[in-house]
Amino acid sequence: MAGPSAEPAKRRPSSRHSPKSTPALARGSRRNSGARLKRLPEPPTPAAPVVARSQKLQKVLAQAGLGSRRAMEEIIKAGKVKVNGAPATLGARVTTDDLIQVGRRQIKFKVTTRLPRVILYHKPDGEIVTRDDPKGRPSVFEKLPVIRSAKWLAVGRLDFNTGGLLIFTTSGELANRLMHPRFEVEREYAVRLFGALTPAQIAEFKKGVRLSDGDARFDMLEEQGGEGRNRWYRVVLKEGRNRVVRRMFEALGLQVSRLMRVRFGIVSLPPRLKRGSWIELKESEISQLLEWAGSTPAVQQDDLSAPVARPSAGTQNRHPRKSPAR
Repeated sequence: MAGPSAEPAKRRPSSRHSPKSTPALARGSRRNSGARLKRLPEPPTPAAPVVARSQKLQKVLAQAGLGSRRAMEEIIKAGKVKVNGAPATLGARVTTDDLIQVGRRQIKFKVTTRLPRVILYHKPDGEIVTRDDPKGRPSVFEKLPVIRSAKWLAVGRLDFNTGGLLIFTTSGELANRLMHPRFEVEREYAVRLFGALTPAQIAEFKKGVRLSDGDARFDMLEEQGGEGRNRWYRVVLKEGRNRVVRRMFEALGLQVSRLMRVRFGIVSLPPRLKRGSWIELKESEISQLLEWAGSTPAVQQDDLSAPVARPSAGTQNRHPRKSPAR
């Protein structure tokens, strides 16, 4: 008599290697780790209804990329802004249900959980950090990716003859926290001079140099070597006045032959990022930057009527989106 048929052997699930951990800002990744997540039980009570958020009108306009918060206050005072068809008043708060008009342009304040976008651009010499130039010089904004729902805001500026790191974001709040003097965010520059500094000059730079608009000093000044009469230095300061680095050296009779910004706050210029190219930060990097700057990470306004700019020939960047090296 034949015995019972043997049960088929159960297949053992194949093991998977755990994903490698990566540093937050330098090597953050958006890729799915492949780990299986357990399905959580449904909450016993229904979710609370969404409450309409409100924010000050000038902040909403600034977040939509129309300009700085101070500039938005001025156009509100001038009567150029309407809320639900009525002239707006300075300090008024708006919600997601309000219709905002700036001239013929309509803006809808919309709350989402989308993070703002942040890109790093390696500015070459010979470009200006403005959209409109009467002289017709090339602008850094011509190289940036086209976006529909907001406007790129430059975090600080660099002179026409100064290159290096530029940060652009769609968040007016983040831009303000990185630029405003009260937050004292460090800016680091690589400076090439004709001739070496004396110990007395180094001490004077660290103590403070008298300029036409007030004293300025370097929090750090280190020699980086060089050849012949050309000497490289690294300097760090916590302000962004117009041409402040060049003016400090000129105040002591020194000539700057090359100037590059290599760091802004915790963000460094990626060494492999070529001049005229940009990379976009990943979500993990943006979250870390927002946390460091003390900015709100989960609120973003969308301008639903923003016009779509068309890039001119040769302005689309093909640089791969790599995480910035530190």
